[in-house]
Amino acid sequence: MTGLTNAPTPKSALIDERFWRNFIPVPAGNRFQLGDRAPDFTLIEAGTRQPYRLSQHWGERPVVLEFTRIFTERHYCPLCFPHLVAMNEAYAKFAAAGAQVILITSTTLAQSQVVKTDLNLQPPLLCDPFCEVFRQYGAGQALGAPLSAQFVLDKYGRLRYWHHFSFLDYNAEPLQLLYTLSTLPSD
Repeated sequence: MTGLTNAPTPKSALIDERFWRNFIPVPAGNRFQLGDRAPDFTLIEAGTRQPYRLSQHWGERPVVLEFTRIFTERHYCPLCFPHLVAMNEAYAKFAAAGAQVILITSTTLAQSQVVKTDLNLQPPLLCDPFCEVFRQYGAGQALGAPLSAQFVLDKYGRLRYWHHFSFLDYNAEPLQLLYTLSTLPSD
């Protein structure tokens, strides 16, 4: 033997409990009407390891929720990875528009910390490893991970736009999300 029995076990694997919980396809479903108050939630932010509550922005500024499809810290959805990079690159434009972008992933805190560091993500990256918030927002799931989705909330937490993943239209482009922000009332 050449020492293979002493090789370290990988800390994460593509096929794990989360994979099986999200394996069976569930189509995305819109559970809200435009103008409805978005469901509040609290998740852990990967960079600070602190609780991050959506409603902390209500009354303050609009929010773009970006539910992103990441399998592990080493495995990204090939359809969603370019969108994640584009959202990160456009982060300054969202900030200039007065909005907060929040990324949400189903990876664990440890995996999310690697993703945040490796991709140099500027927006907060929130961890939802049990996919509760993904389900609450009707994101759907397939082949081991929840599907991506985007939501624009006005400064009062009301839904003004949503986009769910489909194979015809994977993600709402940053320009579409910025345009939606520009159409929000200023009151």
